[in-house]
Amino acid sequence: MKRVFFLDGSGPPFGHMLLALGGYLGGFDGNFLWNRIGAEYSSNVPVWSLRLLPALAGALAVPMAYQILWELHFSHCAAMGAALLILIENALITQSRLMLLESVLIFFNLLAVLSYLKFSNSQKHRPFSLSWWLWLTLTGVACSCAVGTKYMGICTYLLVLGVAAVHTWPLIGDRTLSNVCVLCHVLARAAALVLVPVATYLLFFYVHLTLLCRSGPHDQIMSSAFQASLEGGLARITQGQPLEVAYGSQVTLKSALGKPVPCWLHSHQSTYPVIYENGRGSSHQQQVTCYPFKDVNNWWIVKDPGRHQLEVSDPPRPVRHGEVVQLVHGMTTRFLNTHDVAAPLNPHAQEVSCYVDYNISMPAQSLWRLDIVNRESDAEVWKTILSEVRLVHVNTSAILKLSGAHLPDWGFRQLEVVGEKLSRGYHESAVWTVEEHRYGRSQEQKERELELHSPTQMDVSRNLSFLARFSELQWRMLTVRTDDSEHKYSSTPLDWVTLDTNIAYWLHPRTSAQIHLLGNIVIWASASLATALYALLFCWYLLRRQRHLCDLPEDCWLRWVLAGALCAGGWAVNYLPFFLMEKTLFLYHYLPALTFQILLLPAVLQHISEHLCRSELQRSVFGALVVAWYSAACHVFNTLRPLTYGDRSLSPSELKALRWKDSWDILIRKYQQDPTQ
Repeated sequence: MKRVFFLDGSGPPFGHMLLALGGYLGGFDGNFLWNRIGAEYSSNVPVWSLRLLPALAGALAVPMAYQILWELHFSHCAAMGAALLILIENALITQSRLMLLESVLIFFNLLAVLSYLKFSNSQKHRPFSLSWWLWLTLTGVACSCAVGTKYMGICTYLLVLGVAAVHTWPLIGDRTLSNVCVLCHVLARAAALVLVPVATYLLFFYVHLTLLCRSGPHDQIMSSAFQASLEGGLARITQGQPLEVAYGSQVTLKSALGKPVPCWLHSHQSTYPVIYENGRGSSHQQQVTCYPFKDVNNWWIVKDPGRHQLEVSDPPRPVRHGEVVQLVHGMTTRFLNTHDVAAPLNPHAQEVSCYVDYNISMPAQSLWRLDIVNRESDAEVWKTILSEVRLVHVNTSAILKLSGAHLPDWGFRQLEVVGEKLSRGYHESAVWTVEEHRYGRSQEQKERELELHSPTQMDVSRNLSFLARFSELQWRMLTVRTDDSEHKYSSTPLDWVTLDTNIAYWLHPRTSAQIHLLGNIVIWASASLATALYALLFCWYLLRRQRHLCDLPEDCWLRWVLAGALCAGGWAVNYLPFFLMEKTLFLYHYLPALTFQILLLPAVLQHISEHLCRSELQRSVFGALVVAWYSAACHVFNTLRPLTYGDRSLSPSELKALRWKDSWDILIRKYQQDPTQ
């Protein structure tokens, strides 16, 4: 709403853009601090419009479940059963009623599968027709929207892509089709299922970066070049700086790592202790650190080792890749130095200091070779903001590196900088960028100090291209580490299948009305059982077919395989990857996988009725059991309804009665009186 740039580690921007669209349509001005779950909304927050799109996505999942089973050529009863199961699943209802993205992700997952099935069925009758192209293109767009909502959407996208590849393979071997026709089929699928999703995904980021053009707190972890492309913030500070770093330039050097906090190469008058707490000695030279705040002591002067001048010549002589320079600390005029003395906190690395001449046998070693990491040629000029550089010590080959460790009180808790000899290849901790830059014009120290306190004035434009900003933002989204500390409601993937966990979303401030993410235990258990039964039956049929014993007609077998590939496969690809993730997980992560399991359940029931029940009596008895089972699912839905909607207060005894598992955290106020007593 305020067009301020933000970075969310949960995934790409499309889902948040949809929520923002709802807020925009409701007239939301963005003035609310989203810092606490369950906080009361102020009068300016249009809750209904912010919740509209997730609720609409959750509602549309019901007819799409019906359509998917119908397109898989299952019966009307099976399709209706899938829709009704989605309708009464408590966890799906809860998640879709709040400003959360799981229902949106599920919607696009189902839309991708449904569109592909409609395309596949059109392929048999009307290839290259308007509807054929429509459903094929919509499949690609829906896949891109799923990935653009949450990165887990890529699992469904790869599943659909795999099924499409399997279906395309027989076309290549179809001798009734001409070579041109086969090529058109392959190119059409490649364009719609690869190029369209990529283009759509890029479009999401283009709109995102176009709208969020103002600097905010989240852009601190981005590169200096990215920050400078945003309005305000760093762009306001760096506007008008010289582009090319020259001998005599006054610069601030920012670490490209940005962890644990963004910081700048820094020095001050204080020296390293003669003896550290652990008994090791130091050089007692002037401290060099990385400081996480703007400060005049962050300024350094790039000096030509062969000249004494500390100002820029006329015309300026630019510094190029591979040249040897000295860095002079602007406020103390001491040279950046490293030598064979152990660093304070990392004894395997060298201490970095500003050289103090104590008239002892410790000569200055202040020569550094400039290595521009992202250079396009070996004659590349060192550029403000754009160049990523390493400073390699000439005498020892050590690389100037941020260790990330906090120095003790004698180092004012600033971050340690070391000389690392073992650094090979690219690592952000050893990469620095010039953020602020001016051409030094004064040789006298007092005049130079006045320069260091004054703003820059030259005007040079350095806007990043969209692809450069997209690449950096995408990388940050994939690598940013959120708080992985244990959460009260965090859980493991094994807890999800058996519904051994829940999440308390809301508790009324005065009554016991509350909302929980809690699933319909009958549906969850039945869906898991159906998945296991499908796997057993599939393996049994496959073994018998290998022995040329075909229990199912060919069309029924193909339908059975396709249902398993999309539904059981959809469950597997949306569930199993969580076992490999090192992040805090919650029950709602399981909902996309559960949705595919629910789609498989009616298909398995119809298969049992048609192919495993041998007589009409068996089918009748089985049908009666299915009706009783569905009635039980409806009863569970109705029983858990107060925790799903939070629309009425429950007594302590009623709340205890709803705690069907000891692991469920149902909230009971200690001071609440039970009206039944």
